[in-house]
Amino acid sequence: MTTKPTSVSPAVVRLARYATTELKEIVGDDDDPFGVSEAGLAWLPKQEHFGIRWDGRLVAHTGLVRLPLSAGQVETQVVGFGGVVVAPDLRGHGLARLVVTSALEHARTMGPQYGLLFCRPHLVSLYRRLGWRTLQEDVQVDQPDGPVVMPLRTMWVPLRDGAQWPVGPVRLRSLPM
Repeated sequence: MTTKPTSVSPAVVRLARYATTELKEIVGDDDDPFGVSEAGLAWLPKQEHFGIRWDGRLVAHTGLVRLPLSAGQVETQVVGFGGVVVAPDLRGHGLARLVVTSALEHARTMGPQYGLLFCRPHLVSLYRRLGWRTLQEDVQVDQPDGPVVMPLRTMWVPLRDGAQWPVGPVRLRSLPM
């Protein structure tokens, strides 16, 4: 059963801290809250965190980190979005939209032209509704033993008017976010 908090509306906040304790507040004891452990990847911690507090409880999160990327002949930076999660008992209430949109507004102030995220196939339609575009190219990401092709779907969003994704092979020059 879904239990909606009693306060009038959820509040998006910048989080000074986001670690295991905060993740557990959102998802409980779920060992794989993002459903990506089977990919066997090492992930980069995020630098900036946005959360939703509703009736005093942390119920959603999105993290951001600026990363180097090459696409074709273009060397650039992207704002990586990751750690997007909503409390299981509150999914379907628009909280992912709210926390991702707030993080997106902040990402537009960070400098890079593009936002980038990796997601499981069933989440692509959610991100498309939020303005994200599917990247058709394979994306190589760094791992401790060398680069690998990202097994998840890659999506991007322009952070500046008129930004177009560069043509050519894509390599995230860091661990994925």
